[in-house]
Amino acid sequence: MEMISKLLAGFPNFLLYFSLSLAFVLAFKFIYVRLTPYDEWTLIKDHKNTAAAIALSGAFLGYCLAISGAAKNSVNIADFAVWGVVALMAQLVAFAIVRLVLLPRIGERIENDEVPAGIVLATVSVSVGVLNAACMSY
Repeated sequence: MEMISKLLAGFPNFLLYFSLSLAFVLAFKFIYVRLTPYDEWTLIKDHKNTAAAIALSGAFLGYCLAISGAAKNSVNIADFAVWGVVALMAQLVAFAIVRLVLLPRIGERIENDEVPAGIVLATVSVSVGVLNAACMSY
């Protein structure tokens, strides 16, 4: 019975961190898709665009990896919130680097369903998320 009490004692913190994590993911979705030069959801839903699906999936995974590191290493909910914003900014910078340096025509290539471009963007997003999560420690 004592073990169950200890488990339940952490449940409010779980709910708080998990709820904020979901809010961050929703915010990321709205911000990220507005800053890309193409409409991911239209490409994915209406045109069955594989490159867009891969790229967007990588962005989500990269961001979720980063906020999971933030949740694990934060000292309190305010700390977590700050690192969640930092993680979002890191993903936006990653996209900008791909768009401006690595694949300047990334928007056109994603719209044309060039899967290799989607894979590169997804890989950069996940890589930045992994690095971001690893660096969020005290």
